[in-house]
Amino acid sequence: MHSLRRLCMKTLAKALTVLGLAAATAMPAHAEDPMVVNVSRLSADVANTIAVNTIKACREKGIPVSVTVVDRNGIVQVQMRDTIAPPVSLSISQKKAYTSVMFNVKGSGLEGRAKGPLTSIGEGLAFMAGSTPITAGGKLYGAVGVSGAPDGMDDEACAIEGFKSVADDLEMM
Repeated sequence: MHSLRRLCMKTLAKALTVLGLAAATAMPAHAEDPMVVNVSRLSADVANTIAVNTIKACREKGIPVSVTVVDRNGIVQVQMRDTIAPPVSLSISQKKAYTSVMFNVKGSGLEGRAKGPLTSIGEGLAFMAGSTPITAGGKLYGAVGVSGAPDGMDDEACAIEGFKSVADDLEMM
């Protein structure tokens, strides 16, 4: 009986050792790396506030525009067209916002790429002034694109004003 008990204990010890080694080798090499990624996103209310304040900024200049706010993936969250803004300005504002978030730069900083190979891809890119990324606290939340002004720099100034209306609150997040 005593030898049977000792045999069982040795077998159990070996099994636990093998099981421990198997578990150790099955764990990822970088156990400290997270298995999920948390992504900060704008709420619908904040995206709407940016869009409304962007239109207000251009109205103060007497310019009817369309505005698009996209999330960090370039997906539209809010799109608005002022009463008499040209209908074509909707799609242009979306392309400007999408391009800005994909490159994380203002549209005016992308104008030099307009003749590059990326323009032939047809992915809805617009390498022109009129957009700004929405960034705060080291995070990219999305972008604002504006179209309708005679000059893209006016569009971009309105986009920046719309973003500024929530920038301080975003920095606190």
